Amino acid sequence: MVSCRLSCGKWGSLRAPVIFSSASFILISLFPGGGNAWGARREPVEPSTGLTEISEELRQAQEEWEAVEEIQSGLGGTSASAAPPISFNEALQYFQTADLSECRKKVRATVRRQGLAALVRFLFGPPRLQPQLQGERELALAIAQCGLDDNERVHMRILQTIYKKLTRSRLGCPRYGAHWEELGFQGADPGTDLRGTGMLGLMQMLYFVMDSQTLPLAQEIFKLSQHETQNFPFCIMSVNITRIVIQALREERLSRECNRRQQVIAVLNDLYAAAFLQLYRVWKWQHKTVVDAGFLLKELELSTKKKPKQLLKSLEAYVNRSPTADGLQQPSSPSASSGSGSQPGEEIHFTGVCDLQVELEGEARLI
Repeated sequence: MVSCRLSCGKWGSLRAPVIFSSASFILISLFPGGGNAWGARREPVEPSTGLTEISEELRQAQEEWEAVEEIQSGLGGTSASAAPPISFNEALQYFQTADLSECRKKVRATVRRQGLAALVRFLFGPPRLQPQLQGERELALAIAQCGLDDNERVHMRILQTIYKKLTRSRLGCPRYGAHWEELGFQGADPGTDLRGTGMLGLMQMLYFVMDSQTLPLAQEIFKLSQHETQNFPFCIMSVNITRIVIQALREERLSRECNRRQQVIAVLNDLYAAAFLQLYRVWKWQHKTVVDAGFLLKELELSTKKKPKQLLKSLEAYVNRSPTADGLQQPSSPSASSGSGSQPGEEIHFTGVCDLQVELEGEARLI
């Protein structure tokens, strides 16, 4: 037996072992054109009475070669390239009908303020979420407690769709491998980077790349994440932004907007995209690098909690392509220019960034 490996273009680490029998490899050269496309040397074939046997072997050899292009991804034996992309709505419908009882048990109840703190919040704090929206809020928090499951086909389709959209590839990829690091995960298994966000972290990435209005933005941000000097781990950054959005939801910072629109998950998705847009503009035009990541995420968290409406308006202007939203306007960042950011040479570990300790003003932490 002869073992060979297939390299997939830019993603050099994406390799799938392919096994050929020695007989099959020789038979490839019998195809019209001498098999030169594969670098095989044409061998003269003597007339034989066993033409039927050779034809059958040729057919098997052709099938083996065609299988090279079908990269297995952990979809129960189905080729990743053949797995259809999944829309955000289809994925959401799955979670709406799935049994999330175990995930719901992990959601910690909100700690209610008492005494003076309760009075101050009642007088000056954000409004409470309307009762008819509580179910959708609980669903979002339950999804955030669901881990990535290899046995759930929908989970795998979400992962593959994100990969294909960001890389603009028609082919899928293996479930595990270094190619996920190229997308901005920390290792070969994306599931280990979803602490605090669970499947909601992937769901928001899916929304980002499947919505026709935000896909160009997602691809621009991903392109920036591959920059020679301004590179950053795209997916880890995305997970951190989802975590910020979850915290804002738990602290009822988004209740006013959710009540106005009578939606919760749609507001979460828009705020996620708006926060990513804000980060993109600051990162690009202020020439930020990975050493600035921790500070920028803290600043973004404050903006998300205190000025969500402003961020959402910025996103709306961007998708409507207004003059102030063409992606060319350099954003102002007073705190960034005050010198309070990361010091040159300081290394930011994204594991630590993801575990930032944030005061929730009396709220129980989700994680």
